[in-house]
This record gives sequence, C-alpha cells and structure tokens, in this order.
Amino acid sequence: MTTPRRDIDERHGSPGALGARGGVGGHVGAPHVQFDVIGKTVRKKDGGEKVTGRTRYLHDLALPRMAHGRILRAKVPHARIVRIDTSRATRRPGVLAVLTGADVEQYPFGFVKDQLALKRDTVRCIRDEVAAIVAETAAIADEALELVDVEYEELPAVFDPERAALPGAPLVHDDLGSNLAPLRYQFTHGDVDRAFETAAATVEGTYTLPFVNTACLGTMVAIADWDVDGNLTMWSTTQVPFLYQRDLAAALGVGGDRVRVMQPPVGGNFGRGLDLYPIDLIAALLARRVRRPVKIEFDRVEEFLAAPGREACRIRLRTAADRDGRLLGRDCHVVVDNGAYVSWGSTTPYVMLSTVAGLYRCPAVRFDTTIAYTNNPYSGSMRGYGNLESTFAVEAQMDDLAERLGLDPLEIRRRNATQPGDPNPQGSLITSCAMSECLDAVAGEIVENAPAVPAGWRRGVGYAAMFHVAGGARIYRSDGCGAIVKLDDFGRISLITGATEIGQGSETVLAMIVAETLGAPIERVDVVNSDTTVKPWDVGVHASRTTFIAGNAARLAAEKLRTELLAMAADQLDEPADRLELKNGFVFVRAEPQRRLPYDRIVRSGHFRAGGTTLVAEAFYDPPTTMLDKDLHGNVSASYGFAAQAVLLDVEEATGVVRVRRIVSAHDVGRALNPAAAEGQIHGGIHMGLGYALSEKLVVEDGQILTTTFMDYAVLKADDMPELVVKLVESIDEEGPFGAKGLGESGVIPVAAAVANAIKNAIGVRFTELPITPERVHHALAERRR
Repeated sequence: MTTPRRDIDERHGSPGALGARGGVGGHVGAPHVQFDVIGKTVRKKDGGEKVTGRTRYLHDLALPRMAHGRILRAKVPHARIVRIDTSRATRRPGVLAVLTGADVEQYPFGFVKDQLALKRDTVRCIRDEVAAIVAETAAIADEALELVDVEYEELPAVFDPERAALPGAPLVHDDLGSNLAPLRYQFTHGDVDRAFETAAATVEGTYTLPFVNTACLGTMVAIADWDVDGNLTMWSTTQVPFLYQRDLAAALGVGGDRVRVMQPPVGGNFGRGLDLYPIDLIAALLARRVRRPVKIEFDRVEEFLAAPGREACRIRLRTAADRDGRLLGRDCHVVVDNGAYVSWGSTTPYVMLSTVAGLYRCPAVRFDTTIAYTNNPYSGSMRGYGNLESTFAVEAQMDDLAERLGLDPLEIRRRNATQPGDPNPQGSLITSCAMSECLDAVAGEIVENAPAVPAGWRRGVGYAAMFHVAGGARIYRSDGCGAIVKLDDFGRISLITGATEIGQGSETVLAMIVAETLGAPIERVDVVNSDTTVKPWDVGVHASRTTFIAGNAARLAAEKLRTELLAMAADQLDEPADRLELKNGFVFVRAEPQRRLPYDRIVRSGHFRAGGTTLVAEAFYDPPTTMLDKDLHGNVSASYGFAAQAVLLDVEEATGVVRVRRIVSAHDVGRALNPAAAEGQIHGGIHMGLGYALSEKLVVEDGQILTTTFMDYAVLKADDMPELVVKLVESIDEEGPFGAKGLGESGVIPVAAAVANAIKNAIGVRFTELPITPERVHHALAERRR
C-alpha cells in the first residue's frame, strides 16, 4: 500500500493561511485570515488513550453486582409461538430470571411503533426476541438459553419486497391487511414526460443493492441499572442520547425524567446508534426484574444477526439529456426491503430523492417508492444514509449518457455541475458550492505517473460526484445543539456540549473552535459530553451535522464568554474592552502587549470578592432550515457538501480480480478546520465504500442470515487499500463555524459508483449490482468472449 497524500487546493488557501487567496462560491478574493488553531493539524484528544489501550469501552465496564443477560431468538422467520417452556432454564443454578413477552408489561416502540422488545404471539424474522435470561455469568446465561423450549407453528413467509407488495402475498403483520409500510415518498418537479419525449439520448437501468453490516469493531452492548427510587441509568452506544432517553422511557412506561443516559467511548457506530433497539429494552426489563445491573453484549455472530445495517433496495432509473449532454429529466422508482419492522432503513428514500433531484442540474424529476414489509431482518441507518445507493444509479447513467452522446465522462459532469445559487427542485438553498472545482481537482491527478498495466490486465478510470447535506438535516422540529463554556480559576476551559463523540473526532474539532474563539491553547480545553444529566440538549449525531451545528453552538457560547472575560479584564487593566486582545491564555492591551493578565488571575478576581461572579456562558444553535413539507419541498440543511472522486483500477482478464490502484478524492469542505482529521474521515469513508463496491454483502436467504464472521463478510484489509490522494477544496461557508461544512459521510458516498464506472471503462461491462465480485466479473468476461 502506498503512502496516502493530502493537498489543500492551492487555489483556495493553504492549511497555514486558510482564505489567503479567498474561496469559491462567492468568496473569491476574500481577505487573508490568520488563525492560531483553526486550519492546523491537531491530534485527536482521545488519541493517546486509544493507542495505549487505556480507553474503557462499554464492553470493559463492570458495575458492582452486575449480572449478565442473553437473548433467545426465533429459529424460523415467520411463525406463531405455540408454547414457551422456561422451567429448565429457570432451575439452572446461577440463573436469576427468565423473561418472555407474557411476563412483562411492554409498550410498542420503533419508527412507527410496530414491535415489542419480547415478542408475544408471533415471530416475523429470525432476529425476533422470544425470551431473555439473566444470570450470574455470561457463560451460565448462554447455557440456560439452550434449556428454553419453544414450539412454533410455521407460517407462510415472504422475502422479496416486490412480491410482498402484491395482492395475496403472505402478510407479515396480519392486523395491517397489507405489506405496504406506512411510508411512501412521492415527488414531481417539472414536465418529466416531455423531457423524455424531446431528449436526444435516454438511458435506463435497474440497480440492485444488498444488505450490508456496519462491521463495527465494537459489537452492540447495553447496561441497565435501576436505583432504589425507580430511576434508570443506561450505559449505551447510542448516537442520539436525548431521543433515546425519550423513546426508552416511553417503551418502559416511565417518565423521561427517570432515565439517565451515559455514553462511554464506542468502538464504531456508522449510524447504527440512531435508534432504540430491543437489546436496550431487554437489558432494562431484566435489570428491573432482578434489581441488579444487567449487561447484554453481542458476540460477532449475534452482531451479524441482530445489529442493523444498510437496507437492501432496487432502483429503477431513467435519465434524459439533450444533444449537448445537458440533463432534461430523471424518473426514479425505489423498492426498499422494509424487513419485519419499520426502521430508519426504510426512511432512506428521503436522501435518495435529494440525490436524484439535486446531484447535477436536472429541471424535471419524478420519484416514487415501494416500501414493503418482508420476513427479512430490518435495517437501520448507516453512513451515507441512502445516498450511496442513489449515487450508484445516477452516476452509472451519467457515464452511459456520455457514451451515447460521444462525450467525455468528465465533460458531461462539468456541463451539469451544480453552481452556487442554482435553483434546486426540492428547494434546497445552494450557497457555498465547489462542485466544478472538485471535478477539476481529480481530473489530471488520477492518471499522473500511473503505474504500468501488468500483462493480462485491463485498466479503467472512473468518476463520480456527490451531493449531501453538510449542515445537518431537519428531520425533527429541532435540529439544534446546546453548549456551555466555563473558564475556571486555573485558566482551564470546559466545553459541555450536547454533541456525541462516536469516534469521528468531534471532541477535538469542538475544542479547536473554542480555543480559537477564546485565544487559548488547545491543550487547555476539555470537552464533557457523556451524561444526559450534565450536557445540554442535542438532536444527535447524524447527517454530517456535528462540526457545523455543535461547532456553531460552541462558537456562540465561547463568544459570549469572551465578551465577559474582556469586560472583567478591562476593570483590572483599566482599559476599555475594545482595546484588549486574547491570545495564548492571556488578555493584553493591544497597543501595549506587555500589559497583560493570565486568564486564571482574571477569573479568580471575579469570584474572590463580594458579589463576585464566575465565567460561564451558554448558547443554543438551531440552523435556519425547514422540514420537508407534504410534497417533499424544503431547505432541510444550512449547507450542502459536494465532492468528486476518480478511481484508477486494473481488471485481470483470466480471473476477474479487480485491483484498485489509486483513488483521488476532492471535497468541498467549506474550511478545513483540522486538515488531518478531514483526511482521516475521507480515508475511512473510502475504505467502507470500497468494501461496499467489491466485497461486502450480508447474505440473507429465505430470511436466514448466512454471514456470521468477518471472513465470510470479507471486510477489506489495510493491504487491500490503494494509493489515496485527498484534496480539500475550500469554499468558506458563511453559516458554518469559521466557514466549515460537515464532512463525515462524503468520503463513502461516491466510491462504489466510481469503481463501477472504472470497471465499465476497463472491460466494457456495466455492472448494476453490488458487490462486484471477481466471480461476477469473470462470468461477465466469459459471456463477452462467447
């Protein structure tokens, strides 16, 4: 594996002097801005703890008198529960309790509240929880699971969503009378039929995307503990602690004021923690029964079986263009495998639509969905949240249109690239936008000094772009985040943020924002964010929102504290506040820098006196956005991100093996607050995207999950990674903190599309199903030879 490279696009500023040459998107010629912290590479605040093995993940946590829970799951994908006999398990020494759905009071939960934690009469997929055991040790609980006897009456099942939607298909939920989920996304803009009637070229295709697993190193785990007053503390890997707190309380039949959520470090989430799951409720139910802390943790097999991942779907897409390659219209229908229960995975068309309508200029768009219950396991939210799937389809057709019209694949993208201020079919307000610059940035780099093509291999180059929210997404009434900044009498700063750290480095970038605002060394800023009884409200980690929204909240709170600090210093220095500056932990007189006071002395003077005060400030930032209306119009994000990727790969003709040699990834980041961290986000996304493109698939057959190990699942290893070149293109977003945009998902989104286009360029075969395995490539090459 060659050494990755990173560049800040020199047309838009360097890491050390961001904005020196201005930006794009209306910021060309912006004045030079010099920062002390922003734009510099800063080591992750938790990096040392993690690389030395000192970090205590939730798996490492043990409470006094803690017991261990295990879950018994259904053996068949659809059946009535005739009888559950727990007597042998209950008599096993060391077993504290065995619970079934009949033993506890439960309340429905989930996206449309269509499931219970412990199923009572019917199981609808093999993930379904039939019974739960709590014992003194995990080993005893595992043994006791084998002693529970369940008798089933199997029922007809349905595993294909399109078949499930037909009249007469076996019903997953009898009481609903249909397998159509209570979600549908329909959107029309412009005259789509006329666009196709007048087009010089049209293309169409059906694109099949598989179930995939998040493959987090840390499996799902939950610890529940009730105190003597009936209050619950949950240790969880959730990404949405306040929404989780509300939903958990409702599902347990208690008030939210009785639930406290603690968030230890997590070993990965990638969207997995966006919802409430049966593991959380079952841990709480077991703990309430035995009046002891209870821990449930999945092993790797159970993680593949029961953890939510990316949904399976089929996308039927048509695209029309004029003779110059300018898009005229798109017509899209998405079929989503809902699984047995409605979850966040079934809401991904929300983002698929934004890509179909907003990735490139397209004046006419029609979009519709079929979301159907099946007896397959349900999916959840996963990084990119529907955008990988729709980008795969849209970008395939951009290449196919270019081929039909005799255009270069980059040129057709340039002609249709979104520009600042462009109208968007859904009403998204496109402000800062460097899409064209990203396309230009990858164009030459991908083939520059490319390695020679080995004998027996064929080379291809492929391109894909990306459009995604970069400033949150208003899917709730609030998309805001709170922040509290405190300066103590030792000159140390604490940021208490609503934002959740899930490994993405948010603690570091938020600390950088506070440090820059207050003129303090980054080492003197601590971030507190792990306890709902302490931290202010936040909607959670999703939609690439934390840097943008939590960053703005932290900046606003720090600016308030800065004003108070300067006012206190003005009294002590006998100078007006507007003549003072902050730098490196000191307040000094601008005209006489030698007259200065350290922060700690100023703070102590504030509270070591009669009628004193402390330096604490708070702020709440809710972006200027709107929820989508009933017609799916609305500006859901305060900023939008753009990117382009180019892939250079070789295909071995004899075996079908695909070897990716180089990926160039250019991203409109607004302003790169921490360039190395931005690069790391993109590297991680590319790794995940390459797995999605070439190897990863959760094999589900007749409702059974057959993938149970990393060897079966084929996660790419470090040696499988190509040379990576990351280019950070800065557009300086006016609404973002110090001009920054969110970046967490953009690296993963275009990868599979660019890989598929590169394979088509190499061997002339369009693959419309992922993953593109050597077997599929070999078969396609053999077919071409016949």
